[in-house]
Amino acid sequence: MANKPISDVKRPVNQHKAYHAHVYFDQSSLEFATQLCQQAGEQFGLKVGRVHQRPIGPHTRWSCQITFGEKSFDAFIPWLDQQRAELSVLVHALTGNDLADHTEYAYWLGDPVPLDLSMFNYSA
Repeated sequence: MANKPISDVKRPVNQHKAYHAHVYFDQSSLEFATQLCQQAGEQFGLKVGRVHQRPIGPHTRWSCQITFGEKSFDAFIPWLDQQRAELSVLVHALTGNDLADHTEYAYWLGDPVPLDLSMFNYSA
């Protein structure tokens, strides 16, 4: 499957109360990603989760989660986009519907990373 043209990638839009930003990295970018997430927490007063050196949940790459709200969005997202270098970042809303949050309300800084959405199939 070919990558989407950059014009097809949805950019973050501030239309929800709360968000996660998932910063994706690998062994070679671990130190940079860790520093980036720590800086985000310190500079914007945001909650920074663990630095996962394995796939977790729907995330198919190593990642670190940053939680933020609508009041931080307009300052934080441009800063994150500028500071992330070549790292990909998933920004998604927190609405209570995990599937919609990771699809319909998902936005990207950098290249999109495939997600494993199978865990959100609630039908038994």
